[in-house]
Amino acid sequence: MPDPLFDKHRTRLEEAVAACRSRSFWSPFPEAPSGRVYGENAGAEGRKAFEARLGRPFSLDQPTSGERLGNEQSPYGFALGITYPAPDIDAMLRHSRSAMPAWREAGIEGRVGVCLEVLERLNRRSFELAYAVMHTTGQGFVMAFQAGGPHAQDRGLEAVAWAYDAMRRTPERAVWEKPVGKGRTARLEKRYSVVPRGLSLVIGCSTFPTWNSYPGLFASLACGNPVIVKPHPRAVLPLAITVETIREVLREQGFDADLVQLAVDSAGAPIATALATHPDIRLIDYTGSSAFGDWLEAHARQAQLFAEKAGVNPVIIDSTGDFAGMVRNLAFSLCLYSGQMCTTPQNIFVPAGGIATNEGRKSFDEVARAVVAAIDALLGDPERAAEILGCIQNPETLERLDRVAGAAGDAVLRASTPLAHPQFEKACLRTPLVVHAESGEEDFYMREWFGPISFLVEADSTRDAIGRAARGAREKGAITAAVYSTDGEVLAATEAAMLEAGVALSENLTGGIFVNQSAAFSDFHVSGANPAGNATLTDDAFVTPRFRIVQRRRPLDG
Repeated sequence: MPDPLFDKHRTRLEEAVAACRSRSFWSPFPEAPSGRVYGENAGAEGRKAFEARLGRPFSLDQPTSGERLGNEQSPYGFALGITYPAPDIDAMLRHSRSAMPAWREAGIEGRVGVCLEVLERLNRRSFELAYAVMHTTGQGFVMAFQAGGPHAQDRGLEAVAWAYDAMRRTPERAVWEKPVGKGRTARLEKRYSVVPRGLSLVIGCSTFPTWNSYPGLFASLACGNPVIVKPHPRAVLPLAITVETIREVLREQGFDADLVQLAVDSAGAPIATALATHPDIRLIDYTGSSAFGDWLEAHARQAQLFAEKAGVNPVIIDSTGDFAGMVRNLAFSLCLYSGQMCTTPQNIFVPAGGIATNEGRKSFDEVARAVVAAIDALLGDPERAAEILGCIQNPETLERLDRVAGAAGDAVLRASTPLAHPQFEKACLRTPLVVHAESGEEDFYMREWFGPISFLVEADSTRDAIGRAARGAREKGAITAAVYSTDGEVLAATEAAMLEAGVALSENLTGGIFVNQSAAFSDFHVSGANPAGNATLTDDAFVTPRFRIVQRRRPLDG
């Protein structure tokens, strides 16, 4: 029977599948927070919807212990005051198992149709999600709208498209015929069914709660697996709104809403370890620190783990034909969301003998001064600075800034200083810290320092810079790398080194595209080929472990 929701969204799905194959630019969800796109009143209505959440209980009709949890603090200086139902883990798991058979029997098109409808409805709520992301993560509003709304929805749709394509490769039925003797043929009817792996756990991160969670959430759901969403205690609201929307669509379509549940915890009483090691959990999507990612790999052996952890992202500067464009581009990458991105550059390797540029040869010190000056110029206007930097979300990041600055001493090229926000008096804004490091100081710079912290590393040569950058990626992990050079041999050597290290490489970015941006349907986010993560958003390996093909066969008469 035709599925109404699948038919409604069929064209969008087909376009998404085609985009995944072509890797060209495509997005069905406009990224501009514009009234011309989303409606004249969409911004005001989204803000009103967010404000209506503040200081109130968030209602979700799902298994609960009866208690309520919630202590989210906006990095812009106020408490959200929202409480959520504390989970009854045993009951949640029981309800998930009970909901699974009907969801499996809905078939590929039935499940995919629901996922596509959910994504469309989430897109309608992009302004509400933007304020929720802004006031839990500290992102500036425009970034929160894009990364928390349309770009996250793109990633969710991308995962659904990959899952649909993978599940449809095997036909539902085949007639098998084989000659078995003179005038005799064996004929079998073979039927093939997509069978979900089991319960899925999505462990959300605090900085990009929707962007990092949607791929695993929607891939598991499309493949037939119930999902328990465990948000970070600092960033619950965006995923609570997401779960609320999914449950609404499930109910409308006659499915058990407990296919998707929200499991909230607190920093003082975490539940991720108990959930992740429960024998019913067969799939885990995780984004966060390497320490807990390593723990999951060691202990959650009953589950397939898709993990994005941490890395030390390098930049190699050999030469450039656009020196001013290069330093502007680097400055923006270092400032964006105060470096609280897994793709932000950390170690910028510059040869001690300097670099060739269109402005003449530049010494190491001149390059360093130019990078610092570009940061200062970018942050010169308070309103623009506030939007670009966002806020520091985690107090540990402030402690990390102070620790690195203290250890660097006279090697600090640019101190991290507080900035006043033009709208939010209590907002926590800090400018980037830039430190000079000698090439041999690997114990200092060859580890991840999450936040607005970067090192200008004085390499012995370009070859030395490439070698250190690649080794850091192989040993410590890296998600992005960048190189600036006008020399084809240097570019080729860097490409070879980063391919071996399993790092996505950007070359000679000087305009409006930045190394820490990742576009759905085109960029593979995390390679899975170094310690920064074992999974890629999004490819076959990300979706196919979420289901199995089980066959049945019977003889056909004649």
